[in-house]
Amino acid sequence: MNLSEPVNAQAVAQSVGKYRWTICALLFFATTVNYLDRQVLSLLAPSLSTEFGWSNTDYANIAAAFQFVYAISMLFAGRVVDKIGTKAAYVVAITIWSLGALMHAFSVPMGHAAVAVLGVFGVAAAPSIVGFMISRAVLAVGEAGNFPAAIKATAEYFPKKERSFATGIFNSGANVGAILAPITVPVLAAIWGWQAAFIMIGMLGFIWMSVWLWLYEKPEQQKRLSAGELAYIRSDTVAPVEKTEEASIAAAKKVSWFQLLKYRQTWAFAFGKFMTDGVWWFFLFWLPTYLSAQYGMKGEAIVLPLAVLYSMTMVGSIGGGWFPSYFMARGYAPYDGRMKAMLVIAFFPLVVLLAQPLGAISYWIPVLLIGVGASAHQAWSANIFTTVSDMFPQKSVASVIGIGGMAGGLGGVLLTKLGGWVFDYYKTINDIHTGYMIMFGICALAYLAAWVVMKALVPRHKEITDL
Repeated sequence: MNLSEPVNAQAVAQSVGKYRWTICALLFFATTVNYLDRQVLSLLAPSLSTEFGWSNTDYANIAAAFQFVYAISMLFAGRVVDKIGTKAAYVVAITIWSLGALMHAFSVPMGHAAVAVLGVFGVAAAPSIVGFMISRAVLAVGEAGNFPAAIKATAEYFPKKERSFATGIFNSGANVGAILAPITVPVLAAIWGWQAAFIMIGMLGFIWMSVWLWLYEKPEQQKRLSAGELAYIRSDTVAPVEKTEEASIAAAKKVSWFQLLKYRQTWAFAFGKFMTDGVWWFFLFWLPTYLSAQYGMKGEAIVLPLAVLYSMTMVGSIGGGWFPSYFMARGYAPYDGRMKAMLVIAFFPLVVLLAQPLGAISYWIPVLLIGVGASAHQAWSANIFTTVSDMFPQKSVASVIGIGGMAGGLGGVLLTKLGGWVFDYYKTINDIHTGYMIMFGICALAYLAAWVVMKALVPRHKEITDL
């Protein structure tokens, strides 16, 4: 009886190790904190709008301030991550965004000070709106660093065949953050006031940072990583024929934005983000307001619907990350397998078209249908991010993510501003139902439109080797 084969297989499995999944867990918790900090305002928006007299357009302007600054910051965040490295970049990012989260508690006095300065130049504005816009801007600068750093860490610690699955796992932190926020924020605000909710949630980032500094190093410098696991991580990396001095200089040379923009792969990723990121932003920022406007739900009443909805998105995030492996196992290149998976995923948001027509039956109908659409977004997101590491060398991954992130943020600004205008208009004619139907229709169709353009720009897998 030959026992050598199973013994050898077991030895290989043990030699590989699993430390890379510890890094994935760190990225998961960072993304959870990221979305907790981001969502506090949207959950408090109905009560803050009443307290400060905000219209839908006022709230849209505050939300759009975050998205606009986030979009611009994403462009530079990718460059910073590529320049200073993943470990340092995450420390800088989470420090800034945690401070921005804490600043929300002091938005009103900050707003009064800012309005006093603006008054010197003859500019009049509502202090609460200005103050919250400043806080959101600082939050956006820091939060822009999360995904470029996380995608770069994933490219460093995972072989290509595992990257979309790892991305799906850490990206599901967004869903966990979105679930925890409605459970915790209304309770904190009810007991200690809305300012305390911002402060207590904002402090979580500093706790995460201490763990990150303890556990993260580049794979080649990571003492907790076995030689077998490092070899496994690098198993599908194309080895250079000969590492000459000229090649080493070229590898270290910074890649400019203009160089990256000459590739169709960059434009495909950026367009896909532009078309679809705004859908997630819309759900994240407007769902509490939707449940309030459409069904009169406020405070703790929205906890269960939002918790159920965002629990559904975890299925999409993790399942969507796994889905391309089905096609890769059948011989497809990583990009081609991902695009096939993304086409299937793009059909699921179409169910959101039924949210308003069937919403009169029960508020659970739109909650569940939007949950399917939001889950599809997370599945899409896990894959569109990974198309970058499939085709670009590691040194340029974060920069390309930054370009796409800027495009996604600008798409989010447009959709948020459009939503504020549409909702205010239809509110004045007492037909808010139609306003949400229009916006849900845009959200439902965005993914198929994005896929068609992405496929036209990059019909098949083509790895970039000349950077």
